[in-house]
Amino acid sequence: QVQLVESGGGLVQAGGSLGLSCVASGGIFGLNTMGWYRQPPGKQRNLVARITKDGSVNYTESVEGRFTISRDDAKKTVYLQMNSLKPEDSAVYYCNQEIKDSTGGYGSYWGQGTQVTVSS
Repeated sequence: QVQLVESGGGLVQAGGSLGLSCVASGGIFGLNTMGWYRQPPGKQRNLVARITKDGSVNYTESVEGRFTISRDDAKKTVYLQMNSLKPEDSAVYYCNQEIKDSTGGYGSYWGQGTQVTVSS
């Protein structure tokens, strides 16, 4: 079955940078939109950035100009480069990939989440 594994979270001081990666494995027959979401403690999970199959991107306003999403379909990987981090960026970050699986249709798959903590 399809699995997504994230890496790259951690603790960083305000103004610093972190890079996240999310690699998919298993029965994969196609890739569609990929994205990153985040969930601060006690709050709901919200979209951070998204990239379509043709490379179109969109960001939530609060990260525009600081975060960059990219993808490498050959590696089945989506990345999130986070610069100029702020304490309010602290959250658990989840990747999401729309993947054509063994059913023949596209399913929405999630990573396990990785903690990003930005200290002031």
